[in-house]
Amino acid sequence: MRTALVVGATSDIGRTIARRLADEVGILQLAGRDPERLEREAQDLRGAVAERVSVHRCDVLAADGGASCLEALDPLPDIAVCVVGGAAGQREAERDPGVAEATMRTNYLGPALFLGAVAERFAARGSGVIVGISSVSGERGRRSNYVYGSAKAGFTAFLSGLRHRFADSGVHVVTVKPGWVRTGTDQGTPRAPWLTAEPADVAEAVWRAVQARRNVVYVRGRWRVVMALVRAIPEPLFKRLGL
Repeated sequence: MRTALVVGATSDIGRTIARRLADEVGILQLAGRDPERLEREAQDLRGAVAERVSVHRCDVLAADGGASCLEALDPLPDIAVCVVGGAAGQREAERDPGVAEATMRTNYLGPALFLGAVAERFAARGSGVIVGISSVSGERGRRSNYVYGSAKAGFTAFLSGLRHRFADSGVHVVTVKPGWVRTGTDQGTPRAPWLTAEPADVAEAVWRAVQARRNVVYVRGRWRVVMALVRAIPEPLFKRLGL
């Protein structure tokens, strides 16, 4: 009976990933900073899909990176998905160092420390799959979102290093880059339909990546080409573009 942990399960993407995994595992563990919201989600899932759904308070921004949450998990999960993240406005982050720091901690430091602790425990057992939700925004710093983008770049690099370090330990690490996703907080924002995913698309990509033990996944494959072109732009020209 496999067990899956979803950290950040109250977001649109996290909730949808949890529901997709609940179709495939026997035990589902929902974790986040708001146990009441998690419990409402758990009530919807109990008896419908996974045989057992539990709720766990977990704050990856705590001093221990949320590692104490892991001690309360029984059993230790086979799959751990971290959906923690969030983007403040670039202008706001430029004006307020506190906002910039929170953005960096939320999108890099907290998730990285937490998944590092998960990897150590998985390696000690000799098995486990870790999924980190990163972003295409981390592939090149741009004036429009470089605070958020720099945090995601760090997280992507961390996941890559974690994958390399534990490659021979039975632990596999997946990096998922959703690109634009149509969520409840993003309604009405103009996006190119051919580059925009739904939360259900992200959830399906996560499950397929777990099954196939993929390394880096672009939910919309076109993003791989788009970002390759963005990275290839010479710096003198790039500085003149309003990206």
